[in-house]
Order: sequence, then C-alpha cells, then structure tokens
Amino acid sequence: MTESDAVVEQPANRATHTVGIVEDHALIVLGFEASLAAVDDLEFVGHAPSVAELLARGRPDVVVLDLLLADGTAPEANIEKLHAAGARVLVYTGSFDTDPYLARQAARCGVWGIVPKTVSGAELVQAVRDTADERPVVTTEWAAAIDGDPDFSDVGLSPQQREVLALYASGETTARVAELTGLSPKTVESYIDRIRAKYAVQGRPAETKLHMYQRAVEDGFLQAPRRRRWPR
Repeated sequence: MTESDAVVEQPANRATHTVGIVEDHALIVLGFEASLAAVDDLEFVGHAPSVAELLARGRPDVVVLDLLLADGTAPEANIEKLHAAGARVLVYTGSFDTDPYLARQAARCGVWGIVPKTVSGAELVQAVRDTADERPVVTTEWAAAIDGDPDFSDVGLSPQQREVLALYASGETTARVAELTGLSPKTVESYIDRIRAKYAVQGRPAETKLHMYQRAVEDGFLQAPRRRRWPR
C-alpha cells in the first residue's frame, strides 16, 4: 500500500469498531495502520504475528488475518480461535497463487471475505467496514478459492430446496421466500432446517445466512460473484 492509499473518506455518524491484524510482515502492518489512521469509524488496536498473541492483548471486533504465518498455524485453527473470541474475520493474503489450498480452508470456515494483498489501502478499509457491518466481502478471489475444490460435492438438495436456498441466501426473508415459491412459511423454515442439516453432514457449515450464501455460490445455486468495483 502506498502512502496515498491511506487517505480514505469515511461515512458520517458510524459506530466505531476495533480492528486488529495478524501479520508477520512489519511493512504491511505499518501500511494497514496508516490506512485506518485516516478514518474515524475504525480504530486500530494492535497487531501480532500470531492469533494467540493478538488475543492475549485484547479482542477486536474485526481481525484481518494472513493465512501464511511464520508460526505454521493452520487457517482453520486460527479462524476457529478468532470466532470463539467473538471476532469477525477478514482474510488478507497473498497466497492465492502459491497455495490456493489455504484460501479454500478459510472459505470453508465462514470468514466474511478473502482479499488479496494487491488491493489499495482504500479498498482494504472498505472491506474491513463491510466485515464490521457483517456484510460479505465478495471478490473473485473468494470465488476462486472454492471453484473446483474437490471436497465440495453434491449435497443432495431437491429442486425446490435449491430454489429456497438461492432465494434465502440472496437476502430474502422466509416470508418473502414463501411468497415467491408458493410455499407456506412453515414449509420454508422446514426446508431451511433440512438444507442446513444436509450441509452439516458434509462438514460444511450453513448455520448463518453468510454460510448459506457461500454454500449456494459454491454449489452453483447462485451466480459466482464478479470482480468487485471498490468505492474510491
């Protein structure tokens, strides 16, 4: 990130969220801290080269996580620890080309997004904002992380269950899904429970709407995201 990348306009009247980063490259940390220093709605509260060290110092609302750390910890274990601490996790990594398996691991664990280290400071700040507000950070890198993953197999949904999943995961309420499909709200709720159970059998979480959105994209029930046009 360049020094100019750190100048970012922030929305007015927003609650402040605390943000930490797990990263073992000092220059990246400095650039990230500079980007957050330019905004009022995100408060940088520290960094560490490992998840354990960061959590020992506090529990930020949002944690930006590198996948390839010097301590050799697995993304799954790190994300699980951060979720247990109540943090929303945004992956910020350069390992897409060198080790796509790590990104696939992260995608399965319910992170809010996967952002490449080639983005500008302004783009990264917006991704952190989206994560803080529990909005999925949808990028082509996130889609590529799960595209062609051999561990993702047919979950065995009926055509009507697929339709319910696609509508619900795209943001519709259960009442609206019922209206669009001609089903009763109770039937829609039952279908959602069955869908979650079927994914759980595969070891693919689908407990939240974010998880269901990810599963729907992974299995082709929703269109894979195109490259995001980041606000400038």
